[in-house]
Amino acid sequence: MNILIAEDDTFFQKFYVNKLQELSFIVDLAIDGEEAIQKLTAKKYDCMLLDIIMPKKTGFDVLKYAKQNNILASTPIIVFSTLGQDADIKRALELGASDYANKAFFDFETLMAKINAVIQKKQTTV
Repeated sequence: MNILIAEDDTFFQKFYVNKLQELSFIVDLAIDGEEAIQKLTAKKYDCMLLDIIMPKKTGFDVLKYAKQNNILASTPIIVFSTLGQDADIKRALELGASDYANKAFFDFETLMAKINAVIQKKQTTV
């Protein structure tokens, strides 16, 4: 399974990449919104973990791009951010995010359950 992580924080980058690779995922990393869009355009992913607060383009910008370019049909996106206000969650879901997880309440097992759920849903709709 291929996963794209769009995250600018080096601690979270290393943690996610290592944990997912331990579970045999192939992981690509984008360190800002522009790079995330470039990678989404160049390759198909089974899932994407997307931070909202990033340099160059925000996660909301990436979601808008993915929605406008029909990428969401093939790549489910889970927003994983410290922004946890209802308005932020609602906006992300309206822009096409498959799910939303708040980093402030980080639990890797819960995140893996969300990843597995969106990948399974994608496989049953394809």
